[in-house]
Amino acid sequence: MSTKTNDYKRAYIWQLPIRIFHWVNAWAITGLVATGFIIGNPPGLISTKEATDQFWFGYIREIHFICAYLLVAVMILRVYFAFKGNKYANWRIFFPFKKEGFKRMWHVIKFDIFLQNEETNGSPTGAVGHNSVVAASYLVMFLMGLVMIGTGFAMYAPTSTWFFPKMFGWVTNLCGGDFNVRTIHHFTTWTFILFAIVHIYLVFFHDWLEGLGETSAMVSGYKFVRRERIKEDKETEIVKEIAAAENTTKDSVLK
Repeated sequence: MSTKTNDYKRAYIWQLPIRIFHWVNAWAITGLVATGFIIGNPPGLISTKEATDQFWFGYIREIHFICAYLLVAVMILRVYFAFKGNKYANWRIFFPFKKEGFKRMWHVIKFDIFLQNEETNGSPTGAVGHNSVVAASYLVMFLMGLVMIGTGFAMYAPTSTWFFPKMFGWVTNLCGGDFNVRTIHHFTTWTFILFAIVHIYLVFFHDWLEGLGETSAMVSGYKFVRRERIKEDKETEIVKEIAAAENTTKDSVLK
């Protein structure tokens, strides 16, 4: 009995800026979560030193603010690169809400959650870049990031001397007070924690099950992709290019 083998090609998927954004974002969120829990519930440290001689809590806050500004910078640069990066980084990837996108979402759910065999799951070639579920979840987490930034700087605004945090002073009134802002900020933190757990699990799950370099891809930028999937992507691009050329020709004729 013959065994079916698949033909794979090493493909460059994640460009260097995307990889840098990913790791800076990961470390920034880790720093924010760790210091945030300490700020939210500071430990009672007993010491013989005067309070003026101890600045450990100030350093905790400083690390928190540095990570916050890193998160803001990465989000701004990532939005810019959503228009300047390759097709796997393009902003359209994060809106898979058409018929084909929902079909691919269901495929991923059956494969990742119900552990069905991918070969009999209607889309054996998988995704080259982000699959539809991951893309949609990144969009949700981007929105959660905006909530985190807005509420975080709103709490910082009253004691800040810089203009940027003060730009978010209106968020406190919108949320109905400092307590509500802090509560929203706290629960949004947990969405990041839960997302990180699922994200890390699925990366290792796919890497172990498929062996396509999912983990190392965010370091090297390369993944192993089935040739037929790359061919399918190229054919789709050709169709789009033909359609764009036809539209340009029609516009020229009308003018």
